[in-house]
Amino acid sequence: MLTWLKCNDLHFPPLEAALAEPNGLLAAGGDLSPERLIAAYRHGCFPWYQEGQPLMWWSPDPRTVLGLDELHISRSLSKRIRSGSYQVSFDQSFSEVICECAGPRNYTNGTWITDAMQVAYQQLHEMGIAHSVEVWQEDRLVGGLYGLAMGQLFFGESMFSRANDASKVGFVALIEYLKARGFMLVDCQMHTQHLTSFGARSISRGQFKCVLNEYLGKPGESNWKLR
Repeated sequence: MLTWLKCNDLHFPPLEAALAEPNGLLAAGGDLSPERLIAAYRHGCFPWYQEGQPLMWWSPDPRTVLGLDELHISRSLSKRIRSGSYQVSFDQSFSEVICECAGPRNYTNGTWITDAMQVAYQQLHEMGIAHSVEVWQEDRLVGGLYGLAMGQLFFGESMFSRANDASKVGFVALIEYLKARGFMLVDCQMHTQHLTSFGARSISRGQFKCVLNEYLGKPGESNWKLR
């Protein structure tokens, strides 16, 4: 039975209460306040819904993650990175990145990054929790991604690309950046071939809960504003 959250209560049901069909639906309702979003990620769930739907919270099983030592870079991507055709920055254009991530895709007409979601994650960015990676070609933003940094974990949310391999270059730069600062793992949420090509793997919901317990309480580097 699906749990409906109250706006004045930040508690989520146990992850084990998530539905098998649809996979991982844990709860509905509540709000997108910074306090609830932080509580959700720490608990092991995240919001995912479209305009006109109730706010829904998910904890899929299995969960897709990438250990920072497990990153695989193809020869073609490595060549692209070495060419220097793109430049990468961090936290320089968060609002533009999340807006681009919310833009139309060739495989769907809708987006789960609603206006309300953009406002909510912008608040988390201003609190130093949500971060962006920007990929530039000269002075034009051609790719990027955003997510949340908590403890020694990075919770990836979405990425976009407007030029060949742009988002991939940004993702590799993010992994290298995180690894140099003591982070341990990226939560990729759902399986895609794109992420699998980087070395992402599936773990059970129970294993993911253990990851949260082990790494959320450990400090990670907080100085993200580099060019």
